[in-house]
Amino acid sequence: MLMSGFSWQRAVIKIGSALIAPDGQQCSGRYILPIARFITSAREAGKEVILVSSGSVAAGRAKVPIQHPASISEKQAMAAIGQMYMMANWQRFFDFPCAQVLLTYDDLHDRTRYVNIKNTIRELLNHQALPVVNENDTVAVNELKVGDNDNLAAYTALVAGADTLIICSDIDGLYTADPRKDTTATLIPVVEEITAHTYSIAGGAGTSVGTGGMRTKIEAADKCARSGIQTLIVNGRNGHVFDDLQEGNIPGTLFKAKQSPKTARRLWLEHTLKTRGKIFVDQGAEKALVSKGASLLPSGITEVSGHFESGDAIEIVSQDKSLAKGLALYSAQELKMIKGEKSQRIRDILGYDNGEVVVHRDDLVLLK
Repeated sequence: MLMSGFSWQRAVIKIGSALIAPDGQQCSGRYILPIARFITSAREAGKEVILVSSGSVAAGRAKVPIQHPASISEKQAMAAIGQMYMMANWQRFFDFPCAQVLLTYDDLHDRTRYVNIKNTIRELLNHQALPVVNENDTVAVNELKVGDNDNLAAYTALVAGADTLIICSDIDGLYTADPRKDTTATLIPVVEEITAHTYSIAGGAGTSVGTGGMRTKIEAADKCARSGIQTLIVNGRNGHVFDDLQEGNIPGTLFKAKQSPKTARRLWLEHTLKTRGKIFVDQGAEKALVSKGASLLPSGITEVSGHFESGDAIEIVSQDKSLAKGLALYSAQELKMIKGEKSQRIRDILGYDNGEVVVHRDDLVLLK
C-alpha cells in the first residue's frame, strides 16, 4: 500500500542516463513519455519543474565510434554531440520551450556565477520555459567536475530554491539491502533522518551507463534535507509511478526535510552569511519591503557603504535601524551610480543590467 501526503510546489527532477539512453548508444523515448506527461500535468496545476538530465555522453557515443576506452577528449566530443540529441529528445514531448543550462563545479562554487545561475533559472520559470540542466562535460575535467548528476541535482535544487528533489532511478528506492543480491531486501518507504547506517546500506553504481549509484543519491538527499528540501527516489522505468506522484502518493523512498525551505533559507541568510556592506533606504522602500513583501529597487536607495560585489550579503538600513539582510545583485560601486534612479535607467547608466531589482525578495530576510 502506497503512502500518501506527498505535496510540492517547485521540484527538480533528475533523470539518469539509463532512462534517457537505455541501450547506452542513443536517446530514446521509451521511458520519457510518462515523465513528460507528469511534467506537463504538474505545470498545468501551477507547479514549477526544473529537469536535471543525464545522457549526453551516452547519446553521442554512437556518433564518435572508438575501438578502445574513450579518452577525456573523446568523451567531451561525445557530450558535445550528444547534448543536442538529448535536448531535442526532451523538446519533442512539449509545446513549451525547453532551455539548456550547462553547469560546471566552478559555476556552483563561485559566488557571482551562483547568483547568475539562480537569476537565470528564475527568469526561465517566469517565462514558462522548462530548464534542462546538465554538467558541461565538454569543458569540465575530472578535478573540476561535480562528478554525478545526483549531486548536481541537489545543487540545482539549492540554487533554484526548490522544495523537492525527485530522483528517477532504475530501482524502486532505498532498500534494507541490495535487492539484486538479497531476496529478503525490503523497500524503505520513509527515511526520517539520514545517518551513517543509511549510507552503509547504499550499494555501488547500478548500471554501466550511469555514474551514480545509491550512495550518490543518499548524498544528494542529505544535502537537500539539511536545507529544507525533501527528496524522493522512484523507479523511472515504471510509468505508473508518475500517476501515483500526480495523486500525491509516494511510490518509492521519501527522505524527509529537517525543516522547511523557507526556514532553512532564512536561517542561512540571517545567521550564516556575513554582510559586506550596507544599503540605506528611504521610508517608501521600507514600507514596500515590510508591508508588501517587495524586492528592493534602486529608486529607494539613499546611500551605500562598504566594499561588496554582486552576490555578496548586505545589510539594509532604514532610519538608523537594521531592516533586512539580502544578496545584492549589484556591487557597491554600481549601486552608488544607480541609487535613487528608476529601474529603467540602470542600463543607460551602467551600460548593462543584472535585473531591475537590487535585492530580490527571494534573497531577502527581514530582521526583527
